[in-house]
Amino acid sequence: MFVESESQESPGGSSPSRDPAPRPSRRVFTTAYKLRIVAEYENAPHGEKGAVLRREGLFSSHVVEWTRARDAGALGRAGAVARVPEKKPGKSAEQIELEKLRRENDRLKSRLATTETALDIMGKARALCVPRTLSGLAA
Repeated sequence: MFVESESQESPGGSSPSRDPAPRPSRRVFTTAYKLRIVAEYENAPHGEKGAVLRREGLFSSHVVEWTRARDAGALGRAGAVARVPEKKPGKSAEQIELEKLRRENDRLKSRLATTETALDIMGKARALCVPRTLSGLAA
């Protein structure tokens, strides 16, 4: 069937400050139970699938997840260890620093381009605003 994790109680019994409604424990189902329920659910007639779920206190998402695991072969192996995804090798401190400096360099290049464009526009605007007569007097 299923195994419930044991609740954490203090060694002296219940204390007066303990919450009257303890936190529910997470249910853990055995592989044999999962396979039995999936088979029973799949073999149930059209109107009886909900009754199986209600009787066992399960949700349809449990059965869907267990069916996918069974079809993938994860439930069929007795005592199989769950696959742990391989971790990518970590970046060295030098690589992290290099990436940080490259991002900062790109950011500064962008600011420089913006500043140069603004100065170019200001120079052209000044040239348009300066009266030609003043520039002719200086010569």
